[in-house]
Amino acid sequence: MTTITPTALRELLTADPSAELIDVRTPLEFREVHAQGAKNLPLDTLDPSSLPDGKPIYLLCRSGQRATRAAEKFSSSQLPVVVEGGTLAWVEAGLPVVRSEKKVIGLERQVRIAAGSLVLTGFLLGWFVNPHFFFLSGFVGAGLVFAGITDWCGMGLLLAKAPWNR
Repeated sequence: MTTITPTALRELLTADPSAELIDVRTPLEFREVHAQGAKNLPLDTLDPSSLPDGKPIYLLCRSGQRATRAAEKFSSSQLPVVVEGGTLAWVEAGLPVVRSEKKVIGLERQVRIAAGSLVLTGFLLGWFVNPHFFFLSGFVGAGLVFAGITDWCGMGLLLAKAPWNR
């Protein structure tokens, strides 16, 4: 997989404004802040066959993880390039962005909120209602361990499809 720094990409985009810069985050995250000139094609709906062959396609997300997963979807005739550090690195480098007035809760924070809520709910129900509810906390904990080891988060994919992330 090929990568590029945000500053190197900005120079390239200045020289060739027709280059494809694709942000694979959810539409909500994209609306909050995105690199100037980026198009939003969320990871869960990304269809690489609709993009041109033989021309580099630059992929961007929040930190680089989803863009890396998106690059794996491309065929060998396509040339996906992942922007190192994602939008966070783009903003940190002081490169031009488009910002919304509204602050949103990013997908990673939504996963932490949902997982924490489920663990707490399982604990409280297990303590006050029935000890079998402790399994809910264990199940969520196991899911978090699995997500950490495999870098695949089912809860994140599910939350990305939620109506407030569209």
